[in-house]
Amino acid sequence: MNEEVTKMPKDPVCGMYVEESEEALKVTVRGTTYYFCSETCMDTFLRPEVELRNLKTLIALSLALGIPAFLLSYIPLLEPYMNNLLLMLLATPVQFIAGGRFYKGFYHALRARSANMDTLIAIGTSAAYFYSVVVTIQPFLPLQLNFPEATYFDASTLIIAFILLGKYLEHLVKGKASDSIRKLMDLQPRMAHLLTEEGEVDVPVERVQVGDVIVVKPGEKIPTDGVILDGYSSVDEKMITGESIPVEKSVGDQVIGATVNKTGSFKFRATKVGSDTTLSQIIKLVEEAQVARAPIERLADVVSSYFAPVVIVLSILTFLGWYVVFNKPFALAFASLIAVLVIACPCALGLATPAAIIVGTGKAAEHGILIKGGEHLEKAYKLSTIVFDKTGTLTKGRPEVVDLIAENLSTSEVLSLCASVEIRSEHPLGDAILRKAREEGVEIKNISDFEALPGLGIKAKVNRKSVIIGNKKLVGQLSVNMEVQEQKILDLERDGKTVIILLVDGMVEGILGISDTLKEEAKDAVKELKEMGLQVIMLTGDNKRTAEAIAKRLEIDEVIAEVLPKEKTEVIQRLRKQGKVVAMVGDGINDAPALAEADVGVAIGSGTDVTIETGGIILIKDNLMDVAHAIKLSRKTMSKIKQNLFWAFAYNTSLIPVAALGYLNPILAGLAMGLSSVTVVTNSLTLRRYKFD
Repeated sequence: MNEEVTKMPKDPVCGMYVEESEEALKVTVRGTTYYFCSETCMDTFLRPEVELRNLKTLIALSLALGIPAFLLSYIPLLEPYMNNLLLMLLATPVQFIAGGRFYKGFYHALRARSANMDTLIAIGTSAAYFYSVVVTIQPFLPLQLNFPEATYFDASTLIIAFILLGKYLEHLVKGKASDSIRKLMDLQPRMAHLLTEEGEVDVPVERVQVGDVIVVKPGEKIPTDGVILDGYSSVDEKMITGESIPVEKSVGDQVIGATVNKTGSFKFRATKVGSDTTLSQIIKLVEEAQVARAPIERLADVVSSYFAPVVIVLSILTFLGWYVVFNKPFALAFASLIAVLVIACPCALGLATPAAIIVGTGKAAEHGILIKGGEHLEKAYKLSTIVFDKTGTLTKGRPEVVDLIAENLSTSEVLSLCASVEIRSEHPLGDAILRKAREEGVEIKNISDFEALPGLGIKAKVNRKSVIIGNKKLVGQLSVNMEVQEQKILDLERDGKTVIILLVDGMVEGILGISDTLKEEAKDAVKELKEMGLQVIMLTGDNKRTAEAIAKRLEIDEVIAEVLPKEKTEVIQRLRKQGKVVAMVGDGINDAPALAEADVGVAIGSGTDVTIETGGIILIKDNLMDVAHAIKLSRKTMSKIKQNLFWAFAYNTSLIPVAALGYLNPILAGLAMGLSSVTVVTNSLTLRRYKFD
């Protein structure tokens, strides 16, 4: 292709080069102008659901007419002429209505001085169709051609049906980008409690301006980004930071829109609204990553771009050689031309990729792995680096009591006292203690004089004893001697655990270590991926100490901690610029931009809807071993696709010289074409025997 053509803009749907002109189909989305070769491609880009509906209609038309045509070709119900006429009536709507898009693609390929799959499909099906038309009407032609009475109407119709089915499967998940953006937008609260001179007024979030004072009550989503002016609470920021434990917030602290206020009530001043909020920036990142991702270049298209022109030239040379050079009858010359085109018709080529993908993705689905189409399969087998989110992906995503150290009391007594006091608390760490108490079956005692100490802990009376549960800061304020326990506390903190201290009548009686626990299969999954030659990285918004402690237990060598969603995306971009093919594995809203930016986004099935929509591979069973299983299956499927592409050409290309020399009539050419399709489908079906380790 010359330099002038390569400077043309590309259609983002079909990859065709489009001339820039006033008449060109174009649309501007968020400041970027896209050019399209046809209204079909433009509709596919803007409204993928319309394209899916059109494809379903065209497939139904092709099969409804193609299957009877196939049956009538081998079991004729009428005398030959009438049977062929009936076949022509069945095939014509398929050829020009269902197959119309291939003629458009062929036309635009010619304008761009290139060739693609549409070129071969249009020429091959047209050769079969128009040759069959000539055979059907030859009794009425002034020139007696003496062609055989056999026609190829069934071939042209079923080729179009099969290839449309493949396109339908490829387009099936194209509309997911808009779904994921919509789900992100749904996270934004609709109303805000605006504080005015007249009092508290409920207004739509869109009306909130920078500087407005907003009231947030327990259990509500925070309407927009801001700074707390009055009050105290804990806020669940997992969707942004990945941190499973809610963050204590007081006067002067930043709050993020769409995060969830857990316990207290507070007032805050809005600092960012509309498109400037953190959530809006996440939406923008997901949008940009999905739109910017170039369509995958399929091997079949690359081969077709070279194969199609060669076949066309060979067919013309065949005709001229027989008719002009060797002065053979027109019928023989034209039959040889048709035989070359039919034997090269890409029926098996059109099936090579979708057949393997259908079987491969079906096998994966049986095992609880949802792979969204061929693009993700093709990229997964090339992966070199796997990036894991921590919270909710490698870990269970909720705090649990993992260490319980008793001093003078028994461990059950320590747990009983802690649970008895925490039952009046709404703090998430208290929930972890209560869950542990229920598991152990310890007694919950009556308490009195309960008091919450914001940001520090809680205290109460249990059987006339003063019981205080809190952090190191609280114990330090009370001037309690902790020299004996200091090393134990440091060891717990070094392991990334949150330390809770139990004081009874001013004495340290217990120490609890609380952390997010690893999933049971996490270590084996990391080991399996490393044995497959893949680099494994942990990427998390959690603090560095906790992340490194988790990574050490999993034997992950590289950790990138304390990163926000935008920074996660930048990390993925940096890895890709280094030439690595990257998969991002995550479950939270904060992972969505990175999932979209990665070559392959792997979403945990227990994660949020938007993460699942953004991911290209979904692990329905929430089992990390399925990351390795998905990659292994993708490698096996891609191996089958390459084998299919070989067989798709093996029969046809080996018989092209035979057809050109006049030793292969169109009937045998059609049989060879069908045999290559059977081989491709049969080879793909062997994937059903694939065993997951």
